[in-house]
Amino acid sequence: MLSHIKDLAAELAPRLIEIRRHIHSHPELSGEEFQTAAFVAGVLSSNGIHVEENVGKTGAIGELKGNGSDKRILAIRTDMDALPIQELAPLDYASRNQGIMHACGHDVHTTVGLGTAIILSKLSQEIPGKVRFIFQPAEEIAQGASWMVADGAMDNIDSILGVHVFPSIPAGSIGIRYGALTAAADDLEITITGESGHGARPHQAIDAIWIAAQVITTLQQAISRTQNPLHPVVLSIGKITGGRAPNVIADSVLLQGTVRSLHPDSSKELPSWIENIVKNVCHTYGAKYKVDYRQGVPSVQNDLGLTQILQAAAEEAWGSDRVEILPEPSLGGEDFSMYLKKAPGSMFRLGVGFTDREVNHPLHHPKFEVDESAIITGVVTLAYAAYKYWGLSSDTTTNLTPVAVNG
Repeated sequence: MLSHIKDLAAELAPRLIEIRRHIHSHPELSGEEFQTAAFVAGVLSSNGIHVEENVGKTGAIGELKGNGSDKRILAIRTDMDALPIQELAPLDYASRNQGIMHACGHDVHTTVGLGTAIILSKLSQEIPGKVRFIFQPAEEIAQGASWMVADGAMDNIDSILGVHVFPSIPAGSIGIRYGALTAAADDLEITITGESGHGARPHQAIDAIWIAAQVITTLQQAISRTQNPLHPVVLSIGKITGGRAPNVIADSVLLQGTVRSLHPDSSKELPSWIENIVKNVCHTYGAKYKVDYRQGVPSVQNDLGLTQILQAAAEEAWGSDRVEILPEPSLGGEDFSMYLKKAPGSMFRLGVGFTDREVNHPLHHPKFEVDESAIITGVVTLAYAAYKYWGLSSDTTTNLTPVAVNG
């Protein structure tokens, strides 16, 4: 079956390059993926896959029926949205939409999802159960997965697989991660209210800017001494707003930032931990405060069994020397984790780096590019992993030894 899947992928490769370049040239922002979703629906329906549109606002779902001998449903999720970035890569098929770019590889994700769907549609009688292809909007604003779940995308799903490009891994290779893949990503706002006064007489005022500086410093120092060092936490204040004039003591400062964590216990404790520190600092200097902590998407925790299936599929397809077991998670966020509240799942990293270039620009860079040969690597890996999900080939997963990981 693997050789058959590879042959189908090779035949499909030129069409998949066309699809990816079309999507890349016509990027759409989160929640505005109308044309992308319509294009996806057209490709799916033309290959005999039942399509449901307008799921999760601007998402689409394709459902492939197998031969009915197994009732389990496997979901494969890919995302479609782009970023508000002006593309600077010198490509013939560069973005035609001013200020919008597929700088995170979601055009590749969508293409891999479509390629996998097309190949599995040709093998439907060999598939015992159903495959649900989830084409999700608004991952970049960490809302699309919740929209899809609310509209029933995960109803009756038994397992889910996902993929994300990774420019630091060369094209043709796969990254597998056991345990935590990404971090919980939360939003933080702290308002500190003091009392205004003349800049020459600070003792007659309550300086909100100085107190804000104490809050930031205390939070950063406290992480290293009160948080478990084996459960990483990153708190970054990215925006500070306050003050009216150079010679006026500021009476209010707004701090805005992000908080990333890998361990579920740490994620639960962080809101009260942060508020206690802010309260104590502000109380010491006579200021008032307000903490608005908004918990976002949780950490992606890859399921052991499904990760073994992905690793086995990739190693059989490409050889163990092209499968990298990732020793560390990313502190980036991924709303794939919202699906994992409904069913076990696993996401792998698809290498898209050019081996003949000194620099592969990172995700979210205006010059980000991908080696398009990676598309076939992703399609074959996902299609064969789906086939193996029902135990239809020689199962090598029992011989795999996953790397022990924390988090």
